[in-house]
Amino acid sequence: MMNVFIVTGASRGLGQALVKGLLEKESRFFCLSRQTDDELRNLAKEKGAELEFINLDLMDITKIKKAIPDIAAKIDFEAMDQIYLINNAGTVSPTTTVGGAEVDKLAQSIHLNYMAPMVLSNGFVKHTKQFKGRKVVVNISSGAANRPVHGWSEYCSDKAGLDMFTKTFGLEQSREKYPVEVISFSPGVMNTGMQKEIRSSSMKDFAGVEDFKELHEKGLLHSPQFVADQLIKLMSGKLENGRIYDIKEFLSDW
Repeated sequence: MMNVFIVTGASRGLGQALVKGLLEKESRFFCLSRQTDDELRNLAKEKGAELEFINLDLMDITKIKKAIPDIAAKIDFEAMDQIYLINNAGTVSPTTTVGGAEVDKLAQSIHLNYMAPMVLSNGFVKHTKQFKGRKVVVNISSGAANRPVHGWSEYCSDKAGLDMFTKTFGLEQSREKYPVEVISFSPGVMNTGMQKEIRSSSMKDFAGVEDFKELHEKGLLHSPQFVADQLIKLMSGKLENGRIYDIKEFLSDW
């Protein structure tokens, strides 16, 4: 039987690491991204998996709403055992205090961090409603969802909203005949392009910039592959629907 994975932001960082870790024979991947990754393509061939990059701007809601219907039309649900939607793509931009952001940047952030996962999840539920196999949605959250951070009013709000969406989504699915399992996962601090962007911020726009530089200098950032491995282990077991999981739960030093 075949497992199907729909992953946003799969060309780099955590998304790329997740696809690498999940690749196996007879699995099928739909990677929603503005960029492609030849390394993933080649690795998929070696593993005997099918992998397709779908060029998609996740800030464009009119295009996002067509993604799941188009993917569903390519899937043989009779031959499928499990299907996963991993809403990984996100941005910390604009990093600035309230009053300093351009309105179009605010709109782009909320579309990518919040609206895109909602729209994709909506389509996922609609088009898998009669599928009796395992159905899982994973929303990548952040510790910023739980506390205010100077310069991150947009990012904190987006992730807090996404977590509440996860909780409500999970509550609703408890009433369904063939429920979707939905969780949020907070990955902690990782050595990714987003962290590099954070470290390039000014003290004026982001008061905590020196703390993030120190984390990098001391080698305290987890690798994307390490975090991906923890999430893959979590996904392979029983999930508490609507729960917000945190990487700290899987670290022995916490």
